[in-house]
Amino acid sequence: MTEAVANPPSEALKAWLARWPLLLGFVVLGISTISTLGKQVWSREEGAHGPIILATGAWLIWRQAASFKENARPASPWLLALGLLVALPLFIFGRAFDFISLETAGLYIVGLTMLYSVFGLPALLKNWFPLFYMAFLIPPPGWLLDKITAPLKQFVSYFSTEAMYLVGLPIAREGVTIRVAQYQLLVEDACSGMNSLIGLSAISLFYIYLLRGSSLRYAGLLTLFVVPIAIVGNIGRIIILILLTYFFGDEVAQGFAHQAAGVFLFAIDLLLVFALDSLLARTLPKSWRPAS
Repeated sequence: MTEAVANPPSEALKAWLARWPLLLGFVVLGISTISTLGKQVWSREEGAHGPIILATGAWLIWRQAASFKENARPASPWLLALGLLVALPLFIFGRAFDFISLETAGLYIVGLTMLYSVFGLPALLKNWFPLFYMAFLIPPPGWLLDKITAPLKQFVSYFSTEAMYLVGLPIAREGVTIRVAQYQLLVEDACSGMNSLIGLSAISLFYIYLLRGSSLRYAGLLTLFVVPIAIVGNIGRIIILILLTYFFGDEVAQGFAHQAAGVFLFAIDLLLVFALDSLLARTLPKSWRPAS
């Protein structure tokens, strides 16, 4: 009887001793990568959503701890080795050559591998959303952002200029450079809509998951609407900056008002997503509606 009671703690201790080097390694890698993200990405406007995703994603995983344990199954050593063989070279290469996207992707796969080693594949599939949500921490590579933001900048510049021309402002555009009266504005990456699109998509998915559950079809549908909402929001932001520049001067438009306009319109975008979610939840066919 005594031996039967003592065995489970002994087995748990053995399992912990077998896994702690992986956990310690993940913590060490994580600290260095988060420090780099804080300096290179999260300190800029386009990466400001990063700390929010990290905190809320960690909370989601902690919230699902019981589900992870309930669905736990033994992990395959081969898949575990494969995960590390993919993740560690990515991390090392990204760290050595200062490719933060590769470094973060490598750390993300190490994290998935660590969870797989503890809980197995069924638990990860059952709790897929928190793991998918954490992938928003991976910053898109610069070359990809350049390819996507270039046409977006042209698009929002064109519509903003045309709207202001129709109301009588002395305005002209050359590429992504807008001239209003004696002032000149350059539409940068942060104003293209791509960065707010990433942050808005992540926060919208977080909201849907908490309120509606993990309905993949419904989440995908609502995310499709996030794209035009984010783009229209950034057109509105540029229009506000044009008006501030024209009536109050360049110093006002490029100072605190520049940041305030971005925050205000992001909040408006979120409210539009919430309103759209409420509308879709009432009007969609039952087969498409999420569980309330």
